[in-house]
Amino acid sequence: MPKESRVSPFVKQCFVTCTVGLNIVGTGCVLGYPAILLPQLQSPESTITISSQAASWIASITAVMMLIGSLVVAPIMDRFGRKIAHYAVTLPAIVGWGIIIVANNFPTIFIGRILGGLSFGMLFSLRSVLIGEYTSPKNRGAFLTTVSLTQAFGIFFVHLIGSLMTWTMTAVVCVLFSIASLIMIFFCPESPSWLASRGKYDESRKVFRWLRGNEEEDELEEMIQARILIRKAKTPENKKINRFRRMLITIRKKEFYKPITLMVHANIMVNFAGGTIMAAYSTVILGLMLGPEANVHFWMIVLDTQRIIFNAGAIYVINKTKRRTMMFLTGGLCVLSSLAIALYAYMKDQGLMTYNSLWIPVILINVNYFTVATGMVPLPNVIAGEVFPLEYKSIAGMISIWAAAAFMFTALKTFPGLIEGVGLHGTYVVYSAILFYNLVVIWFLLPETKGRTLQEIEDEFRGRPLAREEREARMSLEMDPIVAFKRKESERRCSVPLLS
Repeated sequence: MPKESRVSPFVKQCFVTCTVGLNIVGTGCVLGYPAILLPQLQSPESTITISSQAASWIASITAVMMLIGSLVVAPIMDRFGRKIAHYAVTLPAIVGWGIIIVANNFPTIFIGRILGGLSFGMLFSLRSVLIGEYTSPKNRGAFLTTVSLTQAFGIFFVHLIGSLMTWTMTAVVCVLFSIASLIMIFFCPESPSWLASRGKYDESRKVFRWLRGNEEEDELEEMIQARILIRKAKTPENKKINRFRRMLITIRKKEFYKPITLMVHANIMVNFAGGTIMAAYSTVILGLMLGPEANVHFWMIVLDTQRIIFNAGAIYVINKTKRRTMMFLTGGLCVLSSLAIALYAYMKDQGLMTYNSLWIPVILINVNYFTVATGMVPLPNVIAGEVFPLEYKSIAGMISIWAAAAFMFTALKTFPGLIEGVGLHGTYVVYSAILFYNLVVIWFLLPETKGRTLQEIEDEFRGRPLAREEREARMSLEMDPIVAFKRKESERRCSVPLLS
């Protein structure tokens, strides 16, 4: 027998999550870097001069590269595995930061930003897949919540050190996160789910037990038997089905279109809840809400700090609370806080505020940011790691990232026009309506996923769940293991045309 490891499965899961987390911190630095870079480039002392149009491209290119990054990483993680895909994510970030460090003109900086955006787009669709497949259901919610926490820390970190260093030295510090992650990936195993999908069942069992111990054998065997059926279903006759027909068969499956529709709406909600807009236009929003006398840069750091604190608290709360409960509590509060901000901004513009004090807008903005940090941003990251079936995880993740990138670009590009056209109050009314619509859709599509295996969640989307108790009872009654497997195989439903 192999010698039992002295390192607990929980510690091992923490290690692989930390490996992903360091890369996410690096992408957080990519997102927050323009707030440090652009003011320094636009100062009279700068040796590099840029136009306002060039500055807008430096800030917005990340959203564009998200689309390309999702296209690049999907076939890599599907064909070569999650570990190789993680390497592929890290390398563009390191090269991008290196180019920015030595840059002495706008085109060079822009190339570095393109590579950083490419890495961000690739990791955006990969990060929840990695954490979701490596971790145990009982702690998966907490681990997935670290996605938003580490990204928020990256934004806070680059804002903080960027206020103390030049943009070149800030890039030198930021690249260290990606380098550390690159080293740690070497010590991480391949995903047991991907190994099972490739028919490497013995290796999958070995890695699964290394990550989880020997107390979750039911999930292991359930996953492997599901993959066996999928591989058996790919018969020569089945392969003769043309691609168009196969696509039609696939998109009609509930386990395909339901989680994708769910995540598209969740990603719309992320970008209009306030986090994306505040990260890019915090000084504009704070200036309009607090007035010209307020120190908006101070309040920006305060909000960044608050987001980290609430993200950290969300790790515990989300791990203890049902997903649906958390989603609709924070979502409802986000809608109400957005409407309250709109009402305050309208009354202030119209001169209807009989009592004007700084603490009123500060409280409103902080309540809104509380919902962003505890639910609106972390929950979609958690759900993305749970709802996509293994058979379609790559394509589903890619479609989800397209939606995220498209609506991130939409939110960032339309904000200045909305402010000019309908004012801050009108803008937040629009955002409230968008949030309410998405919450209604999510109400009907989101199943409760807390504490459930990925296979059980897939079964529920399919609409033909086979209760674990029934499976165990039937298996325990069968004396012949071969008969038992055949009986279970005949009743099992999988995400393939033959068995649907």
